[in-house]
Amino acid sequence: MSIPQTPEEDLFLPGGKIRANRLTPPAAKALDEAIRLARETRWDCVRSPHIFMGLLADPDPVVCNWGRRLGADLPKLLGQFQELFHQEAGDSAAVLALHREFLSDNALRLLREAQTRATDHHRPAITPVDLLITLLTSTNSIVADCFERIGVTAAKLTEQAVIAEQQADQF
Repeated sequence: MSIPQTPEEDLFLPGGKIRANRLTPPAAKALDEAIRLARETRWDCVRSPHIFMGLLADPDPVVCNWGRRLGADLPKLLGQFQELFHQEAGDSAAVLALHREFLSDNALRLLREAQTRATDHHRPAITPVDLLITLLTSTNSIVADCFERIGVTAAKLTEQAVIAEQQADQF
């Protein structure tokens, strides 16, 4: 992971708010959904599985293509992740925002790695596929681990995401 050279390069403003221009509208929508789903599943911060759920809640065409390539029912997959990460004892009215203070360390790392991936692919802003591929390739990815438990490797998931991304780039 590269460390920003100047504060202007960081994904977050000095006060902790995310720089809106560093997210495409579909990626921003996915993160808004992640916040909603973190609250719904009664967590007091946004974690990497919530970002994955956010991608599934309002999938862009590339994420939809990834799901089709896997033969996955994205709404059903979302429901399964919501059940898996639901906490009975948590607070469904927790105050959460797209702000550094409300993101887990893994979610922060994920967003910064997604920014690096977007830059490496010559994009000025993070896309949903940057979030998805980073989620699947991160060290100790909880999301990838969930799939591994049912026999689907992170490598296969990532391969299908890259193919979906390449197909989108062709149009």
